[in-house]
Amino acid sequence: MKSVLHRMLFCGLAVSMTWIAAAAEKTYTLAVIPKGTTHEFWKTIHAGAVKAQRELAEKGVTVELIWKGPLREDDRDQQIQVVETFMTRRVDGIVLAPLDSQALVTPVVNATKAGVPVVVFDSDLKSDKQVSFVATDNYKGGVLAAEHLAKLLGEKGKVILLRLAVGSASTEAREAGFLDTLKTKYPGIKIISSDQHGGATRETAYQASQNLLNRFGREVNGIFCPNESTAIGMTKALRDIGRAGGKVKMIGFDSGTQSVLDLKNGDLQGLVVQNPMLMGYLGVMTMVKHLQGQPVEKRVDTGVVLVTSENLAETKIKELLRPPVEQYLN
Repeated sequence: MKSVLHRMLFCGLAVSMTWIAAAAEKTYTLAVIPKGTTHEFWKTIHAGAVKAQRELAEKGVTVELIWKGPLREDDRDQQIQVVETFMTRRVDGIVLAPLDSQALVTPVVNATKAGVPVVVFDSDLKSDKQVSFVATDNYKGGVLAAEHLAKLLGEKGKVILLRLAVGSASTEAREAGFLDTLKTKYPGIKIISSDQHGGATRETAYQASQNLLNRFGREVNGIFCPNESTAIGMTKALRDIGRAGGKVKMIGFDSGTQSVLDLKNGDLQGLVVQNPMLMGYLGVMTMVKHLQGQPVEKRVDTGVVLVTSENLAETKIKELLRPPVEQYLN
């Protein structure tokens, strides 16, 4: 009887050890799907995802990352197709920045039903099916922009908001934070245009900026642009008419190379900056925790700060503006 019991215990232990070894050797295949692949912001997100992959590998967790998204940030159909492709392939998880808060709901719901969990990052989705939402507090970012612009203008003057695109939840939240703050706190500031969209590229943003400045270029005192492409397009258009260099106070968003240069040169008076490296990192880490059966937070805030010429030299600001992308991307 004793020997039978010993054999049973040994077999049970062997099975248990085999399961543990198999779990340790498990490879997670994750599809990371950005809104677009052109802007520096998304390349930094990619670098953060790779950083997470390398750290997990050091702990014995193998993650295969597949980075794929539309070229342009207005190609909803292509992003939907990418999500559906990875759902069909049954990857272990999808980490997604939806370029439209409504259009991507059905693909995410379908992926979840098919057993492919989704972590949403950067831009929110009008759904509760995602495992977690990893992002900046974008509304707060808009508030920071409004408060700084109001300070620069002495709380009076005429202001333009150049929006990005309809359906982009992240930038819509920034725009709402900006407009709400000006309307409720600064009655001396008049918003003379807030219904125009720059679109997904620097070229379309530049054209929209030219159109706005043709109408309001002589009277505008301050401008807010809620992403990299709109900020770069508007700054270029201001230079064209000789109103850059602080003649029109300008606040942008995100820390692309050109925008940082424009800030240093005085064409931008402020940049609201996210932490895309951390966003990509935590997007992957959150998904892996979920796949391992660990609890994850439904909302993960990756932080937002205002960068100006006054704090540009601070160490923490330098790290945000110059993340080590090349260290993680070939």
